[in-house]
Amino acid sequence: MSHNGFGHLFRVTTYGESHGPAIGCVVDGCPPKIPLSEADLQPFLDKRRPGQSRYTTQRREADEVRILSGVFDGLTTGAPIGLQIENTDQRSKDYSEIAAKFRPGHADFTYWEKYGIRDYRGGGRSSARETAMRVAAGGVARKALECLVPGLSIRGALVQMGPHVIDRARWKWSEVDENPFFCPDPVAAGEWANYLDGVRKSGSSCGAVIEVVAEGVPAGWGAPIYGKLDSDLACAMMTINAVKGVEIGAGFGAAALSGEENADEIRIGNDGKPLFRSNQAGGILGGISTGQPVVVRFAVKPTSSILTPRDTITTDGRETDIVTKGRHDPCVGIRAVPVGEAMMACTLLDHLLRHRGQCG
Repeated sequence: MSHNGFGHLFRVTTYGESHGPAIGCVVDGCPPKIPLSEADLQPFLDKRRPGQSRYTTQRREADEVRILSGVFDGLTTGAPIGLQIENTDQRSKDYSEIAAKFRPGHADFTYWEKYGIRDYRGGGRSSARETAMRVAAGGVARKALECLVPGLSIRGALVQMGPHVIDRARWKWSEVDENPFFCPDPVAAGEWANYLDGVRKSGSSCGAVIEVVAEGVPAGWGAPIYGKLDSDLACAMMTINAVKGVEIGAGFGAAALSGEENADEIRIGNDGKPLFRSNQAGGILGGISTGQPVVVRFAVKPTSSILTPRDTITTDGRETDIVTKGRHDPCVGIRAVPVGEAMMACTLLDHLLRHRGQCG
């Protein structure tokens, strides 16, 4: 199985399976002399960690990360950084009944068709468990960005659950950490709790939309044509499990705007720097950052593992039905928020290094 890494100058390669002994990653290309410890990475992993509320999978994993290499005396050396998390709460027996069945909406069938073998225990490499290592790598990227671009911030929020959308007039970043949904709208968060309780108790699942915003990104990152910042961000978000759509700035909504509404007019601010009157472009024009906030949204489909019986086939070609038991997220999009933040951080650091390499 190839293509287990992403990035160019800042590159992350992950390894491990959902029910294996451990998961891990190698971070290659981190600049030297960046202060780094496990304590710098753990808060981001804690945001993604399962079992924190009744709205996520009840698998109990501490997700304690270990730094195996690339750090000496508390500073990165420039060598590859090895990170690893032990799996401690696997229940592989939950999957024994579906060993020969394909779960509809999951990667079971395609993995079988491509490789002729699959790890049915939680999906193996196709499990969202793999994203824990992206979050760890994103923590490394954040530390580097913190040192190289003071003031740059990356924040994510859930802006839609199922058909229920937040009211942007009530958006408060301070609310994101005050509810189990990473929701910036306190009213919507209360409504979502009742909605998701119903979904969970019925044995079903729902999708979500996550918005990630990076502020303080300097103008000039990215490259025209095939090295666009927005194309790399779209690719990064699309690699996250269950993501089926990505948009930058106004995104698909731009199709309904007039040319006048879509064009972000520019004036000179009081500080003598360009001042944009709007941000329909999501902070990127021609594949290059404008200095405005970089805004990315991605849509996560409903969790494929549900208790409702579904029609399927077996590995030997027989028709049957399937019920997926075990511990699953009724809305996997909730824990995708810190994953989206991590992919934003990794992509931005990669583009910072590429920009310095070309433009000094």
